[in-house]
Amino acid sequence: MKHFSYNEWLDYVKDETNEKTREEFESHLYTCDQCLDLYLQAVSVHESSLPILSNESSFTDLVMTDISKQNAGNKRLEVQKQAVKAKKPFYQQAAFHYLLAAAATLLLTFSGVFQSLATYASAVEAPQNMEEKRPSVTEGVIDKTFAWMDSLEKKEANKK
Repeated sequence: MKHFSYNEWLDYVKDETNEKTREEFESHLYTCDQCLDLYLQAVSVHESSLPILSNESSFTDLVMTDISKQNAGNKRLEVQKQAVKAKKPFYQQAAFHYLLAAAATLLLTFSGVFQSLATYASAVEAPQNMEEKRPSVTEGVIDKTFAWMDSLEKKEANKK
């Protein structure tokens, strides 16, 4: 594992390194306690030049205020979405669509459309059943070959 020198950590604290090197330093800090100590020493030496938060409680208050504003904005969006949902006409609601589908199904069932479809389907399937009963070309060739071989065997048996 490569360790970095105190001067390199000092440059890192002063923000005098490029982005790739900064990422390398940051990932190295997670695994190396020796370099972490050097980094903390460099931070303590340069502490006076680092930006100071003037009032920590005011910073926290600002963050909490922003969070509450975002929450209030989210609540307004939810109220607006609920208002939009409430304003939908009856023909755009799911229950209306289900009722319409059920009515169409009943109408088609009682009018006999489904029965005629079943009859048509059985008529289409019938020729396929006839083809299954008829032997394939390959089976016919094999049967004729065996018949020819049997006739040859009979002729040879008659010669003996």
